[in-house]
Amino acid sequence: MSLEDEALSELRASAHPVRLRMMSMLTGAPMSAAELARELDITQANASYHLRTLAKAGQVEVAATESVRGGQAKKYRYRYSEGTGRSTEESRPARSADPDEWRPYIDVLHQELVRRSAQRIDGQALSADAEVWLTPETWRKTMQLVKEASRLVHEEALRPHAPGSVHVNFQAELFRMHDDRDESDAAR
Repeated sequence: MSLEDEALSELRASAHPVRLRMMSMLTGAPMSAAELARELDITQANASYHLRTLAKAGQVEVAATESVRGGQAKKYRYRYSEGTGRSTEESRPARSADPDEWRPYIDVLHQELVRRSAQRIDGQALSADAEVWLTPETWRKTMQLVKEASRLVHEEALRPHAPGSVHVNFQAELFRMHDDRDESDAAR
């Protein structure tokens, strides 16, 4: 499988609301299918199916096994690290600009933002939106700062409902865009 095919496989595996939530939960601590099923209020069979899909795409890995009632339960963790993961654009091969490939993933991100926003409480928050033109240096700095914030959030994530923790949302999507005006100028 080529690097581009591998990245597309990861993207497709991520483009499901349950799997996106699982990856977030598995950032803080390894969890079994049974634990994820309880947390997400789904069946253990459904949780197992989604974990196998994520594992096949390389998004999660088995972190440990434990004995449970005479059997073995696998505990999975999200495979985020510097240079890998959905949040670091430089780690991936060039992504296709084909909207049909990206639409399911973007739709799931949107659904998750709407779901999480319904749980928002008053207090400290940050929201940013920009469609702007930047110098290449400012763009590199921006990417580095967001990458650092993402790394911090992933490295310091705790198990769901850990004592002393707060439940937060962190979602970022940064990308360069083509300039429609440049294309229309070239066509003249």
